[in-house]
Amino acid sequence: MSRARARKIHAQTVEGRRAVLEALRVGRDITRIMMAEGIEFGPQLSEVVVLADQQSIAVDAVSKRELDRVSHTAKHQGVIAVVADPRYSSIEDMIHLADERGEPPLVVVLDGVQDPHNFGAVARTANAAGAHGVIIPERRSASVSPGAIRASAGALEHVLVAREPSLSRTVRYLKDLGLAAIGLDAEGETAHTSADLTGPVAIVVGSEGEGLSAQVRSECSELVSIPMFGEIASLNASVSAAIVLYEAVRQRSLAAETTATG
Repeated sequence: MSRARARKIHAQTVEGRRAVLEALRVGRDITRIMMAEGIEFGPQLSEVVVLADQQSIAVDAVSKRELDRVSHTAKHQGVIAVVADPRYSSIEDMIHLADERGEPPLVVVLDGVQDPHNFGAVARTANAAGAHGVIIPERRSASVSPGAIRASAGALEHVLVAREPSLSRTVRYLKDLGLAAIGLDAEGETAHTSADLTGPVAIVVGSEGEGLSAQVRSECSELVSIPMFGEIASLNASVSAAIVLYEAVRQRSLAAETTATG
């Protein structure tokens, strides 16, 4: 196999119609777009072609076999964008974004979540809930990959993601910045609805199998649990994050209404 062919196979890609469209909408650095020969155009692909033309990005018709060869996810839906390596942000970028919006910071910290689909799902919910970013560790974690981007339905093109070498030190730093570190833990004595999520908050979520690591748990300001009434002992990490994120949305909306009417 030639070096050029190897580079092409291992190029960073965004795959699927929605994900590619979102990458174009946010002006992602795209090298080229590949579409399956004879693909039927709907609204999404039509907009992909229009935006690609406006941004002077080549759209190449290729065989399905070629798309399958380049694809990392095997779910490309007939369109793949070849992009620059993912760009990660910083915690300071997230705080600045919150300041720009005039909102108390709301971030999600993922401790040991290795499934790209879970990571993508968290990013999608974080975007929908108006969170200011997601923080992941550099090791033993899902990253901004084609699978995660596709699972996020393109939301990872809009969500700030920071990679940190030590999550325990990161949580400590977030507390120094004034954020309350709310850890989700099955043994937490406080229900998630009783925690104050109206101020600057970092929601810390562990992996499905092991939960929060001991070091990260010890740095949390408070441990909260989600009530469970069935036979299943725990929830998927992305579902848990979504429940608490939208509890934060609920509390913040009520606080804003109270301030406006007061």
